[in-house]
Amino acid sequence: MGEVTTIGLDLAKSVFQAHGADASGAVAFRKRLRRDQVLGFFASQARCLVAMEACASAHYWAREIATLGHETRLIPPAYVKPFVKRQKNDMADAEAICEAAQRPTMRFVGAKSAEAQGAAVVFRTRDLLVRQRTQLINALRGHLGEFGYVVRQGAGHVAKLLDLVADPASDLPAEARPILLVIAESLASLQARIAVLDREIAARAKADPIAKRLMTIPGVGPIVATALVALAPPASTFRRGRDFAAWLGLTPKQHSSGGKERLGRTSKMGERSLRRLLILGASSAVKVATRDNARAGPWLAGMLGRKPRMLVTVALANKMARIVWALMAHGGSYRAPAVAA
Repeated sequence: MGEVTTIGLDLAKSVFQAHGADASGAVAFRKRLRRDQVLGFFASQARCLVAMEACASAHYWAREIATLGHETRLIPPAYVKPFVKRQKNDMADAEAICEAAQRPTMRFVGAKSAEAQGAAVVFRTRDLLVRQRTQLINALRGHLGEFGYVVRQGAGHVAKLLDLVADPASDLPAEARPILLVIAESLASLQARIAVLDREIAARAKADPIAKRLMTIPGVGPIVATALVALAPPASTFRRGRDFAAWLGLTPKQHSSGGKERLGRTSKMGERSLRRLLILGASSAVKVATRDNARAGPWLAGMLGRKPRMLVTVALANKMARIVWALMAHGGSYRAPAVAA
């Protein structure tokens, strides 16, 4: 048995599994570790490559183990799964991580700093509050519909629902009114908290030079721009804009064989929050272009004339992602293409 060169670490809340291998891939050890034993164990190991799945707490452990002198690598779980042999357990997972890390063509995830993870908290929290707000709106709309009050969908019509609950002249049952007021008060509280987060995000967008340049792209506002800065990996991670769009899940899946290219639906891989924000930004740009043809470029106008609106929206989000990568990789601001005379 040679010197340990690679250790696969299967992360968990309390009990971890380590799998060590030498340069030839032979098993050097299999060890079970409690949480308080992890750092002490790696401190006693000679410098080597430590690989983990890019899952919850992975960035924290990558930083902590790297301070002990080891090289740390994070692997997407989907790339580890093919290396699991038959039964799935902690030992098999750790061995699969170790084997995947030794592959010369394996792709890795860059470890984030604590500051980068902290910057992303505001977007995670805002997403959580927006989902809770949607749940409350749907609940209020459903309850009022049972009593014959139907209001158009959309956040802009929520005020009508709240007015119906607060109106003493409405014929809502006395048993239901105080309960509906609880929902209405919770909804108002959530809306105020979301407004606080929106102001925080807007302030960050004004203070960040990269976010200010990204906001020159049509459809990219303060929320999208600051989310791209906080959540996206460095532009140098990708060779070109298409690779960035593929990482976001905005390119079609391939089912090609025998030299025949077959493209399916969008892959929906990568960062879901960024993909959703870019599609929402593209949707607003398409809506503006639909209302005012003069503001639609030749590419967007031509696509809207030939393709369904949702397909055009996703295609525009793909194009926006490529422009974002270009600005982040090469600098500068967005310049609209010149219209041919």
